[in-house]
Amino acid sequence: MPTKNLLTNESSLSADTALVARRTRRRASAQGGASAQLPDLTANVSFDSHEPIGKQIFRALREAIFVGQMVPGTPLSEKEVSDMFQVSRQPVREAFIKLVEAGVLQVLPQRGTFVKRISPRQVREGRFIREAIETAVVRKAAVSITDEQLQALADNLREQKLAAKSNDTAAFLALDEAFHYAIAQAIDCTAAWETIQDIKAQMDRVRYLSLPDVSPLDLLIRQHARILAGLRAHDPSAAEDAMRSHLREILMSLGPIAERNPAWFEADEPERVPLST
Repeated sequence: MPTKNLLTNESSLSADTALVARRTRRRASAQGGASAQLPDLTANVSFDSHEPIGKQIFRALREAIFVGQMVPGTPLSEKEVSDMFQVSRQPVREAFIKLVEAGVLQVLPQRGTFVKRISPRQVREGRFIREAIETAVVRKAAVSITDEQLQALADNLREQKLAAKSNDTAAFLALDEAFHYAIAQAIDCTAAWETIQDIKAQMDRVRYLSLPDVSPLDLLIRQHARILAGLRAHDPSAAEDAMRSHLREILMSLGPIAERNPAWFEADEPERVPLST
């Protein structure tokens, strides 16, 4: 897998975007979660692309929400977004519907559409489903992965270390996405990764809030290294155990992150059957 090419796709984030997001989060915390002005996202779409404009708008809005450029409570209107991108309302409406389905936007009757707070329960549910899928994927990958695919993962891991050394969380997160995607590619089942994109939406929002203070990059790199070691050994059980441990890291960071950013989270609603064990 060509890691550098993957960094130019939907998982990539610029360092400038990450900086803006951090400043936005600080302002939001200081203001008790007050909504921010809609950021200019026009650089994130291309009318020259063969990709439908609605999908690009969806991804641009989703990324802005994930990295905190649009804090919980930020109002969104079809007119404002369509004016920004100079498109009709139809592709914007389609993007809004997908964002509602992903659980990051909410429509309040007679009031409008707003960025939704993070649901701790949905984070745990998303993690539970993601674990079920990715542990199955990594077990199969441990049997069939090629030397070339292993080398691509090793190259990715080396770039993760460089990103951590320079404290470039945006680059690290893009590499993290590429690492997991490459494992699905190793078994020729990228549909598995695509399936969990909306499922892990709430997880991704917590991830951006947690780095690097609550979930140190070096810790995540060591977890990735364990996954790679299991794959190199062609040991399905070791690879699965490493992946399971890695995906459960968010359960450790969720509480501290919610405490630090109360305006970003809904009140918790525990499951009848705990999904964290």
